[in-house]
Amino acid sequence: MSARFPTTHWSRLGRVGDRTDPEALPALERLCRDYWFPLYAFIRARGHAAHESEDLVQGFLADILERGDLARLDQSNGRFRSFLRAACDHYLANCRDHDRAAKRGGAVSIVAIDPLEAEDRYARELAHQLTPEKHYEREWALALLGHVLERLRAESVQAGRGGLFERLLPALQGDALAPSHRTIGDELGMTEGAVRAAAFRIRRRYRELLREEVGRTIDEPEAVEEEIRALLVALAAH
Repeated sequence: MSARFPTTHWSRLGRVGDRTDPEALPALERLCRDYWFPLYAFIRARGHAAHESEDLVQGFLADILERGDLARLDQSNGRFRSFLRAACDHYLANCRDHDRAAKRGGAVSIVAIDPLEAEDRYARELAHQLTPEKHYEREWALALLGHVLERLRAESVQAGRGGLFERLLPALQGDALAPSHRTIGDELGMTEGAVRAAAFRIRRRYRELLREEVGRTIDEPEAVEEEIRALLVALAAH
C-alpha cells in the first residue's frame, strides 16, 4: 500500500471524499461492503421495516459522501465505528418519514444489498435481543473478524495451504466439534506434529492481522488492546 494512502479507515474516508482522486470510488465501494450490514442491523433494530432499512442504508451512504464531510475527516475524530454510528443516527433523525427516506435512499444504490440475505442474517441475530446500539456493535465485531479471516484465508491459499486452513478453521473459530490435529493429519497426509505447528502459526498470524485490522479503526495505536476487548464484549452480548 502506498504512503499516500495510510491504512486507517479515517484516511480511507478522506480519500473517498476527494472527488479528484481516481481511486476514490474503489475505496468507497470497499467501505460500503465492509459496513453496510452493521448499519442495516442498527436501522432494523430501531424499528424500521426491511425495505425501508435498505433505502435508509443506501441514503445514508450517499448522503455522507454528498455532504463533503469525508474530505475533512481525520483520526482526531476517534473510533471509526463510533463516528459511523453517530453519523447514521443523525441521518435517521433527519429522515422524518418513509417517503423522505425512500426519496433520499431508494433512488441510489451505493452498495449491492440482497434483501433475502440481509433479512436472513438479521433474523439469526434477533435471538440475542439486543438494543440497536448493541446490534451495531456486535455486527461491527463480526464484520471485522470476517475481514481478518478473509485475509488469513487468502494468505494460506497463496502459500498453497488453503486446504489445511479450511480444516483448521473450525478450531480457530472455537468450534467444540472441530477435528483433532491427528484427524486432520490423517486426511491430508501430514503428521500430527506438523498440523499442530501449522495451527500455531495460523493462530499467531490471526492475532497479528486482528491487531492490524483493529488498528485501522482507531486514532491511537496504544488503544488497540482496549478495542480488541470491546470487540470480544460485543461478540459475547446476548
